[in-house]
Order: sequence, then C-alpha cells, then structure tokens
Amino acid sequence: MAAAHIDPLYTATAIASGDGRNGEVRSSDGVIDEKLAAPKEMGGPGGLHTNPEQLFAAGYAACFHGALRLVAKQAGEQLGEDTEVTANVGIGKTESGGFGLTVAIQVKLPGLEQGKAEQLAANAHQVCPYSNATRGNIEVQVSAVTH
Repeated sequence: MAAAHIDPLYTATAIASGDGRNGEVRSSDGVIDEKLAAPKEMGGPGGLHTNPEQLFAAGYAACFHGALRLVAKQAGEQLGEDTEVTANVGIGKTESGGFGLTVAIQVKLPGLEQGKAEQLAANAHQVCPYSNATRGNIEVQVSAVTH
C-alpha cells in the first residue's frame, strides 16, 4: 500500500546530538532543549533527564487528545476541561533481535456513558496522525474510562 501524499501545514524539526540516548535533543526554534538519559531499566542512568519514549508518549497523548476533542465536537458532544489522554509507550526487543515499541492509550472522559466514550476513543484513533502513522507498525491499544 503506497503512502498517501500529504501537503504539510507545519513541519517540526528536531536535532539529536551527543551520545544517542544519553545525548541531547533540541527543536530548531529552541523551544525544546533537553538532555537525554537512557532509563535505568535499559541500563542507563535514568534520573532527571527525558528519553525518546517519554517524548513520543507526550506527543502521542497531546495529538490524540486533539483528535478526541475534534471527533467529540463533530459528534455534538461537549467535553469538559477535565478530559485526559494518557499514552504509555513501551520499548523492548523484537523477535528479529531489533527493538520495537508498544503503545497503550487511555482516554478519560468523565461523565460520559461508557459506550459513547469508547466510540469517541475509537473515532479519535482513526483521525489522530500518530495513530495513522503507527497503524500496522506498532501495537496500539486504546481504552476509555468515564470516572
């Protein structure tokens, strides 16, 4: 299946330097300027620095939340300010010996009926650019809670 042509509305640029997972990452505009540290679970120092999986999780959660709010609006649902999207990104070895990611997205939609919350989460998963980019490449589980 060929990739769809996209005319970007915006292009983000980030530069990684130094020692890979223990290096640095910065955005071209300077808004992001972070030191990286591999987590202890992967043999690194952990501590006060971020890692690629945290950055991916933050981006995915924010993007999915935007998609969720869009599909809710299109469905005529009013969402309060207390909605949340949590993205859990795991990294581990694949069967071929490389590394791969897993993602679990949890959507929190207080006050909605469970079935409606699940439908909105499923619809957001079809719209979200991160979901579309990972579909078929990364195992992504999506769930919804209403409390």
